[in-house]
Amino acid sequence: MDFAIVGVIATVIDYTIFVFIYNLLGWHYNVATVIAFSLSTIFNYWASMKYVFKSKYAKEDRHREFMIFVGLSIIGLILNVVLMRFSVETLQIIPNIAKILVTGVVMVFNFVTRKLLLEGRSSLHED
Repeated sequence: MDFAIVGVIATVIDYTIFVFIYNLLGWHYNVATVIAFSLSTIFNYWASMKYVFKSKYAKEDRHREFMIFVGLSIIGLILNVVLMRFSVETLQIIPNIAKILVTGVVMVFNFVTRKLLLEGRSSLHED
């Protein structure tokens, strides 16, 4: 449940920033995607580590945890940009709708990889 709440808030942040940059400022959809995703990821890290996942790292190793989170976020960002480009350029989906669809796919990727790498494999079966 906590993941869903944090995810919804992060998604609202992501989409709101995307719409502002793409629709109101008129910037390219991929620039808007990168900025929106990056800002929502900062919120997501803080909220996820505080409310969702139990860290498997000791306090003195939290920098490793953060680096894994950043690495996964970079992969998520690349996935986001590639899927946005494919959705808009190949499938001819308007960017505002593509952003919603792509966000859903990346959200699943983020949850699974963070759950496995930041909290540990065994915790997947505890929920």
